Amino acid sequence: MTSARTGMPPRFDARDPAVVADPYPTYAALRAAGPLCRMGPGSWGVTRYADVARLVRDPRLGSEFPAAYHRMSAGDGAAGSFFGSIILYRDPPEHGRLRRLMAKAFSPALVRRLRPSIEVMVTELLAPARRAGRFDAVSDLAFPLPVMVVCALMGIPPADHERIRPYALDLSKAFAAIVPDADRPAADRAVEWLRGYLGEILDRRRAEPGEDLLSRMLAATDDDGAVLDHDEIVDNAVFAFFAGFETTTNLIATGVAALLDHPDQLSLLRSDPTLVPRAVEEFLRYDAPIQGVARLVREDIEVGDRTIRAGRVLILLLGSANRDPEQFPTPDRLDITRPENPHLSFGGGIHHCLGGYLARVEAQVAFETLLRTFAVLTPDGPARRQTDGTLRSYASVPVAVRP
Repeated sequence: MTSARTGMPPRFDARDPAVVADPYPTYAALRAAGPLCRMGPGSWGVTRYADVARLVRDPRLGSEFPAAYHRMSAGDGAAGSFFGSIILYRDPPEHGRLRRLMAKAFSPALVRRLRPSIEVMVTELLAPARRAGRFDAVSDLAFPLPVMVVCALMGIPPADHERIRPYALDLSKAFAAIVPDADRPAADRAVEWLRGYLGEILDRRRAEPGEDLLSRMLAATDDDGAVLDHDEIVDNAVFAFFAGFETTTNLIATGVAALLDHPDQLSLLRSDPTLVPRAVEEFLRYDAPIQGVARLVREDIEVGDRTIRAGRVLILLLGSANRDPEQFPTPDRLDITRPENPHLSFGGGIHHCLGGYLARVEAQVAFETLLRTFAVLTPDGPARRQTDGTLRSYASVPVAVRP
């Protein structure tokens, strides 16, 4: 964190290795310095809870960026074009139309019906660990579980899960704030392959609809009879595929890592499993899976004593807001009994995460099953972080277990 001259907010580099390893001391310094920090060209970061909570719902901020922004971020290939059509980067009125239709398809009732299946999936994924006495919380649980669940939601045959996994992994590369040049070909291939694969399934669902997400997206109609067209369904299904696993993967991995680092909280959770839902909310606050979201300033807006001009970009630093002591007592302490936890990890307003309910259910089932299956959970080596500053994730969390 640097400040080029007196009176200017400090500069923040989310990709600094020290920030990737632990951003929270830097966030604390940024909040102390003021409500804003400087990021990329024409971009400001918002550091404090009160401002982020207000701005995440402010209609003067938009998510529909010019095509040039997506080309700069992800390149000229399939990944760059894909971002122009998904709900994440659409503003009203298109956003409202897409969200109403997708919300009808992505209903909590559908997720609740999946809960027994999710319990079976977690049990099966943990079975090898019972024999081996160890597992990796990322590769053996946090990544495969959400992929399996979103495949079930979309009616993708279990026989295809292994084919899809590498493309799911490469798809996540497309959602980096700036996709490195080395990752762009893989991200493009993942988008192209998933578009083709889900497009073929969609064609089959038109002839033989079922109860899965794709069938529901096909059948969903707005109040005025509007429907999603083929390309909209395909691209938003690809996005739903990503949203259905990436946040949940990071939530489960960071939650396991947090419990291993705080054995007192693990012991407390084991003694009272009814705390699992509250613990999941605390994992979301303590180490937010998505650290920041970008918004385009559509009208001049005041943040602190500065006016941010239309056309600039605000990065709402969710990870910093979730550790603001003005909102959360002892914010740097993991406290699974925290009674009030209005964290911002799923955003807010019209762009509140559609997959938030699914992520919560999967994480709750995962931690309930872990506690029920193993009497002992301890580190089995150092955890390894991923290197992207936008997604707070792990590459590996080794765990030693005893039934």
